[in-house]
Amino acid sequence: MAPLEPWEKVLINGDTYPDTVHGQVACVDCHNGESSPDKAVAHTDLISNPSEDPVAACGDCHPDVVSLTAHNLHSNLQGYWTVLDARTAPEDHETITEMFGNHCNTCHATCGECHVSQPTLVGGGLIDGHVFQETPSMTRNCTACHGSRVGNEYLGKHEGLRPDVHFRQGRMTCIACHTGSEMHGQQDECESCHLAPETLGKAPANHRYDGVQNPRCETCHIPAALAKDDIEMHQQHAGDLSCQVCHSIAYTSCDGCHVAISETTGNPYYATDGSYLNFIIGRNPRKSYDRPYDFVTLRHVPVATDSFVYYGDNLLPNYSALPTWVYATPHNIQRETPQTESCNACHGNADLFLTRDKVAPEELEANLGVIVDIIPPPVGTITTTVPITTTVPVTATGTITATTGITNTDN
Repeated sequence: MAPLEPWEKVLINGDTYPDTVHGQVACVDCHNGESSPDKAVAHTDLISNPSEDPVAACGDCHPDVVSLTAHNLHSNLQGYWTVLDARTAPEDHETITEMFGNHCNTCHATCGECHVSQPTLVGGGLIDGHVFQETPSMTRNCTACHGSRVGNEYLGKHEGLRPDVHFRQGRMTCIACHTGSEMHGQQDECESCHLAPETLGKAPANHRYDGVQNPRCETCHIPAALAKDDIEMHQQHAGDLSCQVCHSIAYTSCDGCHVAISETTGNPYYATDGSYLNFIIGRNPRKSYDRPYDFVTLRHVPVATDSFVYYGDNLLPNYSALPTWVYATPHNIQRETPQTESCNACHGNADLFLTRDKVAPEELEANLGVIVDIIPPPVGTITTTVPITTTVPVTATGTITATTGITNTDN
């Protein structure tokens, strides 16, 4: 979509907006300013984005949603700070805060930037003449920000790669999986059923992969999750591989993000060294009861040892505290992928796994926890004809035959 002209960004549809619920509220109640036909007077102390203060702008009518603001990752951007706090030093916090304000805080989204306008990050502008949308637009709100990875993957914008099957066959939008309660920061109330340590209260999420896995593929695909269907791969790997390991195709990784202030314009900017499509399987860096998988898909994130050098030297002294190949949930799910063609599409295929040779030397220490040192060996046909009580050592490949008992063939 072409950028909006300034006048288009604030054009209110006088035929439809006054008849809506929000149209019954006076403009100055949310935007401040003065009720005057004179533009200069009318714009006195104007608040262009009222929901920057959600309590004042939205709290009277939507107290249940506003009360969750502190837990909303779109609002508090806690995921960024979780990473920055781990990699930086406390004495550099003031400098890092300055950097964050210049380069990271633009990803912050307010209530209005989801429900009435495009996010400021992508230029702003009303979606439909100031008419509030209960359901945000997938393309003008969700993927307007989450476009370079999620949007391009899900909508099939990479050449030669199909859209995600949920979009291609079901025309499912983002909210089909990512519900309003999740987007608003609603915590999963474990204590409503489990009266153990959970009753002490649950800390707000500090990362998008923190806590309960929601949404999760297994919620809809129950037979596959329980290995109760007729697909052998599900029976073999339902608990130890994330679904994306078999059902994702190539997705985006990035290298070397650097931030600075333009000498020409004085505006902050960032640049990455490269962006590319790949598919990488590694060990699970976030293994837990809710994410029990041994292997998951990994995506390279663009942090580098000198990402913040513009603001000072050695601002990432704990660079290796977190991996640079991170847990990923690509939005390009397919029923059939190169991995599902056969067992040995993965087994014995070193190209798919994060091995040491694929990791930059300066990042090796950071990724020791996700690197795969031993590639799962190729799967052969093993035929055993032995008594049930007999123990016979069997290698990963080859054929072993004993004289009596049962016959078992594993592929």
